[in-house]
Amino acid sequence: MRTRIVALAVLASVLATCLFALPLGWAVRAHMLGQERGYLVREASDVAIEVASDVEADLPVDRDALTDVGEDDEDLTAAVFDRDGDLLAGSAPDHDVAVLGYALDGEVKSRIDDDLVMAAVPVTHGQDVIGAVLVTEQRSHVLGEVGLIWGAMAGLAAAAVIVTWLVAREQARRLARPLEDLEESARRLGDGDFSVRTRRGGIEEIDAVGAALDTTAIRLDDLLARERAFSADASHQLRTPLAGMRLRLEAALERTDADPRQAIAASLVDADRLEAIIDELLGLARAGQAASAGPVDLDRLLGELAPEWAARLALHGRDLAVRVDSDAPNARASGAAVRQVLGVLVDNATMHGRGTVTVTVREAAGAVAVDVSDEGPGVQDPEGVLFSRQADRRDGHGIGLALARRLVEAEQGRLTLTCASPPVFTMLLPLASTGAREDDTVPAR
Repeated sequence: MRTRIVALAVLASVLATCLFALPLGWAVRAHMLGQERGYLVREASDVAIEVASDVEADLPVDRDALTDVGEDDEDLTAAVFDRDGDLLAGSAPDHDVAVLGYALDGEVKSRIDDDLVMAAVPVTHGQDVIGAVLVTEQRSHVLGEVGLIWGAMAGLAAAAVIVTWLVAREQARRLARPLEDLEESARRLGDGDFSVRTRRGGIEEIDAVGAALDTTAIRLDDLLARERAFSADASHQLRTPLAGMRLRLEAALERTDADPRQAIAASLVDADRLEAIIDELLGLARAGQAASAGPVDLDRLLGELAPEWAARLALHGRDLAVRVDSDAPNARASGAAVRQVLGVLVDNATMHGRGTVTVTVREAAGAVAVDVSDEGPGVQDPEGVLFSRQADRRDGHGIGLALARRLVEAEQGRLTLTCASPPVFTMLLPLASTGAREDDTVPAR
């Protein structure tokens, strides 16, 4: 890239210089020749004035008047002619000179003829033309001066090309360095280094690409972190039914006199539950919770889940109460996500609470609220610690609640501990009837 930028800049500079220098050089040549012709006319006019009296009196022409021509220029020659065109004094070309005829006709004339630059001026007495003066100079002398100017112009052109080359190298370096940094950043990003950040090079377009790459790295890092956290949380979510299944099978194994079919049937129920949980978690992880959001009939959903919850609580000698307000509207959320969150909350109440577990659905301010409570002593930890990812919490509250909060927030909802003792967890979900946008959030309690 650097080589192409430099080559293109130098080529453009050479083309521009040639397109400008060629007509300029020709104009300089024409100007120099025209200026020299004017100079010869002035010299010839001076001689004509000095020799006019001698030519009119038919006297020998003063040689000093001719030798004074071009005192500083040895290449100039002057000649005086009479009315008939005969040479009176000086030196002249040995061939017919057209400008001499014009001068004898009374015109001032200059031209370039062969290798000579010449000018002819009439010698007059009153209104009569009595002769002519011819001044000549070798054209090579003028072209030598033109060549010097052309040489200076060529030097300036070469200097311009060199400056262009230097500037192009610096510009190519300035343009290529951000791209090289982008290449390195992209390579590191492809190797899994999501902490990569590109440096700004001061070029708006390249900086925009770098910013987009940084945003991609941040999103990939966040996505990977979420996927890892989701996997850890999901594995924790599966431990409870696995532990129950293991305990039931171990108990059936120890009781050799009892019929194992009941334990096997209960284990199959737990296996079906595990399969359903895995399918739902995979669906949420692959499709995204917000993508599958829609109206959820919480009354119907709780009716499906209540028998299973009641059966688990009955094993501990506890009851389940489900209360759905008659005017409670439907929520806008993913049914799978809501089912998982309610499962986490009821499991926590079953494992760590006491007494009756109550699930209440009601309408809150601009949202649908689902309260899960029990009659236990409550939670001592603050909410910020309660919903953090801590797998080794002694009281058992940890990754399950963290997963539940993340699922609710993905549905543009909120999960909070509204009462510490007795414990009441409240899930707030957007109303399905309000047509809330995906970027709206329900108000905090």
